[in-house]
Amino acid sequence: MTPYIKDFPSESLPISSIETIPEPPLIESYSFNKELQQILYGKQLLFENLQHPLEEIYQHYENGYITYRKGIIKTKNKISCARCGNKDSSLFASFPCARCSEKECTYCRKCIMMGRVGECTPLISWCGPEPDQELVENSLVWAGALSPGQQHASDQVRQTIIENRELLVWAVCGAGKTEVLFEGISTALSTGKRVCIATPRTDVVLELGPRLQAVFPNIQVAVLYGGSDDRHLQAPLTIATTHQLLRFYKAFDTVILDEVDAFPYTADESLQYAVRQSRKEHSSMIYLTATPNQKWQNECRSGKRNFVTIPARYHRYPLPVPSFKWCGNWEKPLQKDKLPPAVTQWIKKRLDNQKQCLLFLPKIDQMEKVLSTLRKSYPKIQSVHAEDPERKAKVQMMRNKEIPMLLTTTILERGVTFPNIDVAVFGAEDRIFTESALVQIAGRVGRSAQFPGGDITFFHFGKTDSMVKAQKQILKMNSEAKKKGLIDY
Repeated sequence: MTPYIKDFPSESLPISSIETIPEPPLIESYSFNKELQQILYGKQLLFENLQHPLEEIYQHYENGYITYRKGIIKTKNKISCARCGNKDSSLFASFPCARCSEKECTYCRKCIMMGRVGECTPLISWCGPEPDQELVENSLVWAGALSPGQQHASDQVRQTIIENRELLVWAVCGAGKTEVLFEGISTALSTGKRVCIATPRTDVVLELGPRLQAVFPNIQVAVLYGGSDDRHLQAPLTIATTHQLLRFYKAFDTVILDEVDAFPYTADESLQYAVRQSRKEHSSMIYLTATPNQKWQNECRSGKRNFVTIPARYHRYPLPVPSFKWCGNWEKPLQKDKLPPAVTQWIKKRLDNQKQCLLFLPKIDQMEKVLSTLRKSYPKIQSVHAEDPERKAKVQMMRNKEIPMLLTTTILERGVTFPNIDVAVFGAEDRIFTESALVQIAGRVGRSAQFPGGDITFFHFGKTDSMVKAQKQILKMNSEAKKKGLIDY
């Protein structure tokens, strides 16, 4: 059986050329393959993703258990990919295709890392009965306690899941967002709902997997990222990178999107499309972030978006507020291997007092120049960036206090916690340091209850809107937390 619709009244055509794809009725007496059900339910896969014979797949289609959807949709002069939503003509290409009798077959280049979707490629989904799912009462096993701010947000999350609504959880860095989800997830699982926690970054998925499995020990948790062994696992709780959601179709009753403001999700419309497609028609959607973009902030303030804030950390201390320090045209002295005196003094004070610190810089070449200058006095200093093969090892060395100071690009703006550090941004006026990035960077300081304070300084050659907005956002959260009685100091 080929990917063409069999017995169609015309000659064989690529699926994208068939105006309406027939949908045979469900024959309940048909003995369907439960393994195929497990693999295909809530997914949109290609023939090459399935190891079952084509004849068996087609029999399931004829009996109403499988649907075929066009992978490529052509209308007049427009073309789009049904899997990733790509409509950019420059991201489509053509090749002479054996399936299409050597005709030119158009395919999508945008999502080709997931397998090629072309004009003759159907997206295959399950439309028969759902796989059996055992209802697990009291699935949550957690001895921790929520702060009042966390409890209020947790109640809102739980209600949103029950009522199939949308909610933004706007929680300051270090507020304990993950713990806020536990009761809502438990409620969803107890009613047979399927839950997905999605995040743009693989390292966050790898961290969340064991944490969620530990508090939900009696259910299966699928952990999905590039190369994961769990890709065919049909689990009540799935933790996935947003890229992996390109394989899902109307799968989840609840989608929780962590770090909604993080790259690459914000910059890639196909990932946003994948999240939308992964949801069932009636489902709940929860967004988590410490730094919603300006549009979302405005929607919250004008009442257009449902949201709840957690304006304080669990340890009840205020967020450290960034100070601004002018350091002149710092790029000029840097060319001569010199640093502005204000920056040198800040670093010396910390290292002489054995206080660990992070220094954020706009570009890798600038960072390496600063590193070579500082190493003359402090040889143990290290630097790290996204392509650094020793990135994880260096972060661990910092945690082990083997490194006094780490120079970094924005790669460490989120997702890392060091208990007792000071932080500075060198060249804070650079456009890479957006409001969101600066709030996240400031959020590295004072996360631990043992060390709830610390210094965060923005060294600059001119204040920017982003710097001012970041400082205002932090001050506003502290003010709100104080009014609500969530901070003591």
